[in-house]
Amino acid sequence: MIQTLILWGMMAFLVSFICTVFVKRFAIKCGAVDKPSKSRNIHTCTTARLGGLAIYIAFSLVLILALTNTSILTEGMITHRHYIGIMLGGLLLMIGGYIDDRFEIKAMHSIISPLLATIIVILFGVEIDKLSNPFGGIIILEWWQSDLIVFIWLMIVMYTTKFLDGLDGLATSVSSVGVLMITLLSLTVAYYQSDVALLGVIVLGAFLGFLFWNFHPASIFLGEGGSTLVGFLLGTLAVISGGKLATALLVLGIPLLDVVWIMIRRFKKGGIKQIIKADRKHLHHRFFDIGWGQRQIVLIYVLIATMFGASALFLQSRDKALALILLSLIMLLAASSLVAKERKHENC
Repeated sequence: MIQTLILWGMMAFLVSFICTVFVKRFAIKCGAVDKPSKSRNIHTCTTARLGGLAIYIAFSLVLILALTNTSILTEGMITHRHYIGIMLGGLLLMIGGYIDDRFEIKAMHSIISPLLATIIVILFGVEIDKLSNPFGGIIILEWWQSDLIVFIWLMIVMYTTKFLDGLDGLATSVSSVGVLMITLLSLTVAYYQSDVALLGVIVLGAFLGFLFWNFHPASIFLGEGGSTLVGFLLGTLAVISGGKLATALLVLGIPLLDVVWIMIRRFKKGGIKQIIKADRKHLHHRFFDIGWGQRQIVLIYVLIATMFGASALFLQSRDKALALILLSLIMLLAASSLVAKERKHENC
């Protein structure tokens, strides 16, 4: 089984690696590039967008090959209908992402493709039957409760990775950790799910093949579609694997709490309209502004995500809830410290 997983994971890696080269050329040719003309930009030269397209092509192509050449992907509860829904949802993100990367549409319009992608996977049967209760037992969900949770969950995860995509390789790296942890969890004796494991390594291979070109100094960015695609695939994998939301939450804990913090700060500053306006006040931006290097920041995020994500392999539901509380405290301390430094610097 391990050899099979390595084979398909490597195939996804190579397809993504090669596709990224051609996607980069296509993005430059059609003008889907990011120019360092905005105050929040960190890069200093024009860089290709649309990187998520390479991930999507690699994921979809290898997934189709795996479905036609092995029965592993359909040995469990995941069906062909689910896979079709995931690919269609990803395609909608790519279409919306291309339009956004090419013409830079307003934030209120860019939310359309994530909304449609989420609705598509729900219509194609991606659901959560039950959730573990941190205080003991299992919570059985009605169909409408499942649909509501999946909808909210995917939108949150997609926008967490979208906002996380502010430094070279950051969103892709953290999302890769999340996919890896869910894949490892699916291989444990307690959960053994060969279909989830194979799907996970295909997603992970597609991520890592692109990450080679996206890590600092990046020669291509995820783009709007890509930044939501990595969250979409991670979030969907967490759902389709049997409701492993806590594992993904532990990996995305710091970025997710950062999003909550940013949303509250923006709302206080200017109401709902201010929430959708981008700035350079995210935690990773603050680290960069005090002199940390991009690679250093990404590695710190990956380390924290790996530590807390790996804990999901051993912790029970109640312990995972405690770990999330610990993450919240870490986030609060880091944010408070950075804000205090900024105010001290402004007063000097």
